[in-house]
Amino acid sequence: MKKVVILQHRLLHYRTGLFELLRNKCILQGIDLHLVHGQATRRELIRNDTGVLSWASVVKNHYIEVKERDWVWQPFPSTLRDAELVVMMQENRLLSNYPLLLNRLWSKQKLAYWGHGVNFQSDYPNGLKEKWKRLLLNKVDWWFAYTQTTVEILKNSGYPSNQITCLNNAIDTNAFREELASISVDDLGTARDALDITKNAPIGIFCGSLYPDKQLDFLVAAIDKIYAQSPDFHCIVLGDGPSMPYMQDAATTRPWLHLLGVTKGAKKALYFRLADFMLNPGLVGLHIVDAFCASLVMVTTSGAKHSPEIAYLKNGINGIMTGNSVEEYAQNVLALIQDPRKLNMIKTAAFEDANVYTLDNMIDNFVDGICKSLSI
Repeated sequence: MKKVVILQHRLLHYRTGLFELLRNKCILQGIDLHLVHGQATRRELIRNDTGVLSWASVVKNHYIEVKERDWVWQPFPSTLRDAELVVMMQENRLLSNYPLLLNRLWSKQKLAYWGHGVNFQSDYPNGLKEKWKRLLLNKVDWWFAYTQTTVEILKNSGYPSNQITCLNNAIDTNAFREELASISVDDLGTARDALDITKNAPIGIFCGSLYPDKQLDFLVAAIDKIYAQSPDFHCIVLGDGPSMPYMQDAATTRPWLHLLGVTKGAKKALYFRLADFMLNPGLVGLHIVDAFCASLVMVTTSGAKHSPEIAYLKNGINGIMTGNSVEEYAQNVLALIQDPRKLNMIKTAAFEDANVYTLDNMIDNFVDGICKSLSI
């Protein structure tokens, strides 16, 4: 069997299912997959999002804290040095990546990046860090790109398109789909009554952490304009974070703005089923997949610092992307409220695309890329 190693500086709980299934599918292809990971940094520990896999190789990371930056040295187990392929995350701060890149000059071992291509949230996209990242884009044998956006970045940098696998990054949505399907008409009616929302009133939902990159001031300004022209409109906010005081202040004068805090499982599914729109003018990430599963119209803006999953949004087809004007944003939502036929068309397309961006498809793409990379 050919040996493949994936390096993660830490194991996130939402990735454990991916690695379990990936390992099993690799075995069917005659590939012995190994995962190497270390521990969270001191600053990451508060997130409490660490996962466990009994078969993973756990090493002790070494960290250097420089201001707000954590530099990482992750030991590479000697028992895995004979791997035919090593997949590493594309991050400047992973100091242990550099010896592997240097070793590629004389070793037959193949190297692959798994990453975004660029830092989508960088405040300085033309700064030294991003220039360094671009310089190293082409220094590997294969690329596992998060989405098609990363594929285009790589192709534009001159990287060979036949050495790129587009993973279409996803999470396991099976449980969420089951929870959505279990919600009854009576459940929806009870929830509407509890929030004092009339039967056919349009509802927007925001779900995620509350922090500045989510552009919550923009959201509040936009829902004010929507409400002014559609007075039965309501907005539900699920989540918490440093910007919660701002939202609490806004809600005191807006009885149609409901702050429900962090909500998971069946309750989250209930509120998603109630809504028509996911109102997210700021950063959009993997939660776009949840929106698709619930047949919601994701409405966002072109100027936000989106994660690569924004590539899944097709403007006017499975969601809406407006310019950076509050007025334009609100009018796009109002136009769909006033045109139920078009609203339902977009909701249907979103739901259909939920079947494209699945964990199973991501794993199939990953295995296919591993097999191809081993044969080049």
